[in-house]
Amino acid sequence: MGVGIDLDQIGVLVTASSRGIGFNVAKELLKRNARVVISSSSEKNLWKAKEELSRFGEVHAVKADLKEKADLENLITEAWSLLEGVDALVWNAPNVSCEPCLLHEARYKDWLEASLLHTVAPGYLTTLLVKKWLGEGMKGILIYLNSVSIKEPMPPLILADVTRAGLVQLAKSVSRTYGKFGIRAYSVLLGSFDTPGARENLRKVAEEKGEPFYEVWEREVLGRTPLHRTGKWEELGSLIAFLLSKEAEYMLGSTVVIDGAMTKGIDV
Repeated sequence: MGVGIDLDQIGVLVTASSRGIGFNVAKELLKRNARVVISSSSEKNLWKAKEELSRFGEVHAVKADLKEKADLENLITEAWSLLEGVDALVWNAPNVSCEPCLLHEARYKDWLEASLLHTVAPGYLTTLLVKKWLGEGMKGILIYLNSVSIKEPMPPLILADVTRAGLVQLAKSVSRTYGKFGIRAYSVLLGSFDTPGARENLRKVAEEKGEPFYEVWEREVLGRTPLHRTGKWEELGSLIAFLLSKEAEYMLGSTVVIDGAMTKGIDV
């Protein structure tokens, strides 16, 4: 059964999607009649996710380590073949291995991993897709899932926050340069969603502080928004479906916030 906007069988590649945010976004898009390719560096998690998602619609799976150039190139090649053309990319990244970690704890290899995951990989996938779209005379849509912590930095997430802040620039640049060809991009800044990764990170913080997990979850997640809850997947799914629709065309290049008013600042 469809939910909200009917995506009319468009082909969408969702990265890092065997669990957490990527998995749930893929599910919401399938429920809205999209055809989806999911990816993960874990073959076990990937095929488990594919099996779970298959009851919602047409879903394909491609194993890919987003830090590896060859895997990024293969991901586009395979997704293009499976979907008979990729109409859209929803970029999602896995967590940096050392996070949550503070600046003085970060090693060179941690900065390198963060840069590969949050800057190089989305940038290179964008290059590959824009080339394909221009070559085929196709329109295309890029949605970069990001975090509101690039607006209000969280010290334990400094590696991710510094390296993914550039996705806002990437979305604007792509839209201004290639919008005339029907290629548009958006950056979506997420607040708190209940994922295994979020709970794992806060569990580490709780252990380091010697505090009960539920107290840290209450203070750092639920207590930061007047709604006193995390985001719902159908809310995020509806937003992404709208951005993928023709009705969002004039919003190309925009940065959209979905955070339950947890950030205190405003952009003018």
